[in-house]
Amino acid sequence: MSGRDGFPRRVAMLSVHTSPLHQPGTGDAGGMNVYVVELARRLAARGIEVEIFTRAASADLPPSVVLAPGVLVRHVAAGPYESLAKENLLAQLRVFAHAVTRTRSGQRPGPYDLIHSHYWLSGHVGRLTAARWGVPLVHAMHTMAKVKNAHLAHGDTPEPAARVRGETRVVRAADRLIANTAEEADDLVLHYAADPARVAVVHPGVDLDRFSPGAGRAAARARLGLPRDALIPLFVGRVQPLKAPDVLLRAVALLLERRPGLRERIVVPVVGGPSGSGLAEPEGLQKLAARLGISDVVLFRPPVRQERLADWYRAASVLVMPSHSESFGLVAVEAQACGTPVVASRVGGLPVAVRDGVSGMLVRGHDPQDYARALEAFADDPERSARMGGAAVRHAGNFGWETAAAATAEVYAAALPRTHRRKALDASAGVCLG
Repeated sequence: MSGRDGFPRRVAMLSVHTSPLHQPGTGDAGGMNVYVVELARRLAARGIEVEIFTRAASADLPPSVVLAPGVLVRHVAAGPYESLAKENLLAQLRVFAHAVTRTRSGQRPGPYDLIHSHYWLSGHVGRLTAARWGVPLVHAMHTMAKVKNAHLAHGDTPEPAARVRGETRVVRAADRLIANTAEEADDLVLHYAADPARVAVVHPGVDLDRFSPGAGRAAARARLGLPRDALIPLFVGRVQPLKAPDVLLRAVALLLERRPGLRERIVVPVVGGPSGSGLAEPEGLQKLAARLGISDVVLFRPPVRQERLADWYRAASVLVMPSHSESFGLVAVEAQACGTPVVASRVGGLPVAVRDGVSGMLVRGHDPQDYARALEAFADDPERSARMGGAAVRHAGNFGWETAAAATAEVYAAALPRTHRRKALDASAGVCLG
């Protein structure tokens, strides 16, 4: 049953492999966690109740947690609590789906009107559960195996064939697909044969109240204990080959070779923790800094809460994102909202997130020499950060979460008339998840 004006009244949101309660920048938690939390909050503010189902990673977790008014997080027991890697979750998806189905049977004041799944593992659960409930499935890929494999970092591990097959099935089952950018929508059609009529582009948002210039760069540096007049190129994110923080370190080493005098006034913060294939060598980036001879200028800091993260953005001269693949690049928009320009690779959604030549600079490829030249431009022109920072704030203003939530609600409304019950075979325990 839908609510007012054709919008759903209650939505079951699926985030199987990572909890919205986890700290972004650690483990598998990243931009998608922020996306789920902020979208759910804004949907609830619009009168759409949201319940987020996520796998319980500890036996000590309560069955449910109120995240915000109208937003409930439900912890689902599926598989061993600890030490279950994302790559091994496939075998637990049927158990997860069964638990979600049981939860709905006892719901008051009524059932869910729609399922919104995030990432392909959640999409598997979504297609099974939507078939059993006879409700629409809206799915957001966030990242795609075929796209990631086409832009692998050196030494990184390709996404498995099982994921490609799984994503194909999820795309086929979804009533609506949400893409972060027009390029992502094209990738869904090109690589997964998605029906263009079922793909909607909704740009992610940013919390423009939390991420803002505040009292400015000098005040943020003072709070963080950073030099007032330093050149500060910042990296924020999960430390793994996909995000390419090594490119920033190599670029800094090249810059200092050409401009040794900069060593006295450069600080390079790396805010984030090992993730994905980066867990194989969690100290790898620190060792690289030592080999490059720049350990004295690099600050390694663990992930921080968003209030503190905003200060790191404000304090930076420039945010550097040399990623090999980004479905959007939420970190880039957060930094710009704080008045900090961005130097980023020209991949995925980053050309949308960053306005090249205005709010930042886009670099083709991942040659550290190119990033060194970009950083040198900021070193040579101390006012560049402030000039581009003003444009960055204006550009980021186009990406508020309220806008994203309104567009998502419209996608939900469009999906509701397409409600249909899948064939019993699809809902049976015989559906292949491999």
